[in-house]
Amino acid sequence: MILGIGNDIVSIERIENLLDKFGERFIKKVFTKEEGTRSLKNLKPAASLAKRFAAKEAAWKALGDEKQIGINWKDMEVRNNKSGKPFLELTGKAAEQLKKLTPENMVARIDLSLSDELLYAQAFVIISAQNEQNNSPRQ
Repeated sequence: MILGIGNDIVSIERIENLLDKFGERFIKKVFTKEEGTRSLKNLKPAASLAKRFAAKEAAWKALGDEKQIGINWKDMEVRNNKSGKPFLELTGKAAEQLKKLTPENMVARIDLSLSDELLYAQAFVIISAQNEQNNSPRQ
């Protein structure tokens, strides 16, 4: 059962401008330490950060409407499994909102797709619920 869908597109140039203007302050406000470190090691750091920013926006949309005020940017972290596939890890208020959305006796699953091409980064998030006994790893 689908609980929420979110989509976002971000201008990579916008992220480059934020990095130029605010630098480390922007990274520390929006991204976890791991996200910042991983992105800055990337050949295209602005594109990497833009994908993660888009993922956070898409996740926020998938989690519901304006009622989830209080969700911090860092409550939604884009991580990568051993093969490099991205996934979202929710903590704090974001995790609380996910729990509220998830029906009793069901387990939430978050699917994340990221891509970028020249000028833009895009993220698509689907939050679904499945029976506990049918739960398979998301990574």
